[in-house]
Amino acid sequence: MINKIITKEEQSKLTPEMVLSDLMEGNKRYIKDDSHERDYNAQKTMAVTGQSPKAIVLSCVDSRVPVETVFDQGLGDVFVARVAGNFANSDIIGSMEFACGIAGSKLIFVLGHESCGAISAACDQVKFGTMTAMLDNIQPAIEAIGDIKGEQSSKNKDYVQSVVMKNVELTIDKIRKNSPVLEKLEDSGVIKIVGGVYYLKSGEIKLID
Repeated sequence: MINKIITKEEQSKLTPEMVLSDLMEGNKRYIKDDSHERDYNAQKTMAVTGQSPKAIVLSCVDSRVPVETVFDQGLGDVFVARVAGNFANSDIIGSMEFACGIAGSKLIFVLGHESCGAISAACDQVKFGTMTAMLDNIQPAIEAIGDIKGEQSSKNKDYVQSVVMKNVELTIDKIRKNSPVLEKLEDSGVIKIVGGVYYLKSGEIKLID
């Protein structure tokens, strides 16, 4: 039973590699339905005095991918930034700079997922209100895929999955390119920026090299 949250002292002793390992081990527990038991009341009380999350995760808003749950993390363990299509804009990147540069988080994890509705909509060139401009953020991944076998629409699941993975890769590139702060922290080994894809049926998160 976990009845406390991570402290600043504990956070300071972690390396990016340790945090990544912790998240991936948590995902293995989730897959096996063996997640840690937590005393959320005790954690809630302790969290009043502050927070020292070990990582920040950028994920899609999809309700089937509850970030803390699929990584088996509790209160105070991770910052979570969510937007349909898990792309990075200035607000998201600024939040990452806060998480890592100010609050001391050691890992940025860009998490895409299988059968992403936002990616599918972008593949279909959907035009709908403010969502139209939002989906433009996914267009670079579509363009980077280029010509592949089969129909280039949401009807082609392999095509959508290719865009999902490319979107994660390009999001990581954009974070590094658009934030000298985060790039410097990564180059000096203070943080690590990684990406992965969540698979709905298995619950597994696979890292993207």
